[in-house]
Amino acid sequence: MKRMRATALALLACLASLILSTPAMAQPSPSALPPRAPRPLNPPPQQVFALWPEGAPGTDPARRKEPEKAESYYIRNIHDPSLTAYPADPRHDNGAAVIVIPGGGHGFLVWKTEGTDVALRLNQMGVHAFVLKYRLAREEGSTYSIERDAAADTRRAIRYLRANAASLGIDPHRVGVMGFSAGGELVSLVSDNPEPARGWKPDAVDRQDGRPDFQILVFPGPLGVPDKAAKDAPPAFITSGSLDACCMLPALNLYTRLQAQGVPAELHIYAEADHAFNLGERSGLLSLQHWPERLADWLADGGWLDGRGGKAVPRR
Repeated sequence: MKRMRATALALLACLASLILSTPAMAQPSPSALPPRAPRPLNPPPQQVFALWPEGAPGTDPARRKEPEKAESYYIRNIHDPSLTAYPADPRHDNGAAVIVIPGGGHGFLVWKTEGTDVALRLNQMGVHAFVLKYRLAREEGSTYSIERDAAADTRRAIRYLRANAASLGIDPHRVGVMGFSAGGELVSLVSDNPEPARGWKPDAVDRQDGRPDFQILVFPGPLGVPDKAAKDAPPAFITSGSLDACCMLPALNLYTRLQAQGVPAELHIYAEADHAFNLGERSGLLSLQHWPERLADWLADGGWLDGRGGKAVPRR
């Protein structure tokens, strides 16, 4: 019995020694950004920045004062283009900025599911998001043009962020655009095509470059494809559904054109998916529910989240 007790005590002593000598499991760095960081419990109030303080070129001054019309999930009657800011949480702010361009067939803006929800998802990647309100060329009674006015609003948004990068705490060399459907057309028009001659006197903001550093097209419409300046286009992330009669071919065609010009591009076409899958939140397809994570992978691989894809600036 004494021998058994001695053996048991020896085993316990050995086990205790192993436990004490085993290093503690490494804890994740507090600065490491998980695939989906928590949203701020108390997000700051969103600021709205008017893109054309003196009025957008080509807009009737009398119409500029008309209120926007928000109904259900969409907004229309936009005559004073603007950016609504969703700054990244300072705990994992990486300095990248993305302009989110909602779709809506150029007749209205799908403001929540293709705008503000997307901005919050980008915030979870440590990215500053700015949702664009642009002039609508296909709204009843509109005098605007997609290629002239809506695209000008998009370029102006890019220039505005670069001109105000220091005060906004963003890297002016990591400014991307992300468009859904009709918004994807605007992404292609400003990223993959030359800028037309301006019909107004340029100001200080207009001296900034109006082409983004990277482009994200989500079930993009056909305008802007085929491109006219793909060789100068920025890197692209493109996604669409295989059943999308409107927008699968434009996505595929743009990817093919960019590849032919040597522009880095990534394409995801999801089987059994149709138009307007947005963030995949209402889909039963796991692939669609996780497609924003593929975007996060692409942004990380391209160096857009850590400064390798641009010239980093000090954080606030």
